[in-house]
Amino acid sequence: MHPIVVLSLLLGSAAAASPAPAWTFVQNGTTGIVAIETIVVSRTLAITFDRAQGDPLQLNGHGAWGALWNFDTNTASPLSLVSDSFCGSGGFLSNGTMVSVGGNKVENPDIEPDTDGRMLLRLFEPCTDPTGAGCTIFENPATHHLTTTRWYPSSLRIFDGSLMVIGGIRDTTSFYNNISFAVNSFEFFPPKDGGLARPSPFLERSLPANLFPRGFALPNGQVLIIANNLTIIYDVETHIETALPSVPNGVRITNPFDGTATLLPLSPPSYEPEILVCGGSAVSDSIPSLQLSSQDPASDQCSRISVTPEGIKKGWVVEHMPQGRIMPEMILLPDGRVLIVNGGATGYAALSSVANAVDGQSNADNPVFQPVIYDPKAPLGKRFSSEGMPPTDIARLYHSTATLTPSGNIFIAGSNPNQNPFIVNNTRLHTEFRVEYLNPPYMNVPRPSLHDMPSTLPFNHAVTVPISIPSGLKDDNIQVALIDLGFSTHAFHSSARLVFLPASLEHDHAMLTFTTPPNNRVYPPGPGWIFVTVDGVTSVGAHVLVGDGRAPPVQDQGIPLM
Repeated sequence: MHPIVVLSLLLGSAAAASPAPAWTFVQNGTTGIVAIETIVVSRTLAITFDRAQGDPLQLNGHGAWGALWNFDTNTASPLSLVSDSFCGSGGFLSNGTMVSVGGNKVENPDIEPDTDGRMLLRLFEPCTDPTGAGCTIFENPATHHLTTTRWYPSSLRIFDGSLMVIGGIRDTTSFYNNISFAVNSFEFFPPKDGGLARPSPFLERSLPANLFPRGFALPNGQVLIIANNLTIIYDVETHIETALPSVPNGVRITNPFDGTATLLPLSPPSYEPEILVCGGSAVSDSIPSLQLSSQDPASDQCSRISVTPEGIKKGWVVEHMPQGRIMPEMILLPDGRVLIVNGGATGYAALSSVANAVDGQSNADNPVFQPVIYDPKAPLGKRFSSEGMPPTDIARLYHSTATLTPSGNIFIAGSNPNQNPFIVNNTRLHTEFRVEYLNPPYMNVPRPSLHDMPSTLPFNHAVTVPISIPSGLKDDNIQVALIDLGFSTHAFHSSARLVFLPASLEHDHAMLTFTTPPNNRVYPPGPGWIFVTVDGVTSVGAHVLVGDGRAPPVQDQGIPLM
């Protein structure tokens, strides 16, 4: 055979054998502080919070406990904080201001100059500098504070653009919420009701395993809350709590039995809400923590409920992950699937409080290294898959976080199941500063791109923008998603939300027209990211402010659902 023919055949075989783009883990950079809390604040920046306990990232001669992570440079720069943000929560207001709520009492004032953070608020205004230069956290204990001290609360942006703060505990606890210190109430920022907290019989019933409740803003403006294994719908306007079916089989999903939960993607025209909860533990909350073990198996149960009259009557539908997980994270992907990462196969959340804590510190063990994809549209029994998902070699247990980034990949950081000392370097489950990105296959191929996206989008409004679609993609298969990336901490993304938008291509498929959410209850007013997915390939996100951009509380906008 002629040599040129042989060479051509060899080249053809090599091309045919080229592997398709795949999911990949990439390590890149270190956070400098333990990323216990993470929220994306711009295309290039995320804020991470820790506790004032001697992190290596330095500020003014002491360890920092707040930082800006730069996605472009994969480096961290310290943020100056007044109060201790440890184990607080947070989210965005309707005007784009990020608010961090609650935290911890003073820990080491001789080493790091923190003040009591349990009642305090930390504000970060929209930052336009891509490096974060000149962007700071604002704190004023005299004027910006909660009604009561809250450690381990949750938060949620609601229909008027304000932040609802849910539950918590007044003082520290080693494991369960202490009935003497439990904060069984809701409050808001900016304050409602003259600044008074609203008592919650539901939170009282859900003791003692009800820290970091899981709250979701429903498309009608009401709020669904899960604490322990109990569920309610709370009407913010009438103050009425309505009980829903409990999570089945005694599985508990809030701290210290942390499972995870998410509002599944909302789709037009009905925007019917469904809640998915996964992992946690089926162990009784009446067992003292010292009778529990770091080797107790986590639950593999996932439960899903449609929040409609028919769905509530039907109750939770049970399915199962490939394996149990305590402290997993669920991340909404732009194509509507759900990524499950992090967590352990055995044990519990919290620290040094079970009989055989690992190295005397971690209540959990047996890290789960392989992510799982959940497809909400697949038939029951076929929704989970780990096919093509790479394993990591970094344990992500207590105090780890993860979030979708504006680039479309997943930022994963943190893990520190340690205290006394807080920073531990020589144990199996050591303090973790390394950052990983989990890259979907589309990160390695030509991607669609959006251009000239308006910075502010009214509700119920048709928007037309230029779009570039790489050749070879079937553009009859297009999805436009508006996503709130959420505030990640303690196995939960507060305010995370995905709303699919009606969309079509025009002018030789060079222009994209989509319609924004019908009103401020389908998507609470505030920041978001527009992603377009064409033939399974997702664009970089475009940052937008949805609504009129005013500070809360705002009036209803758009049109009501039919």
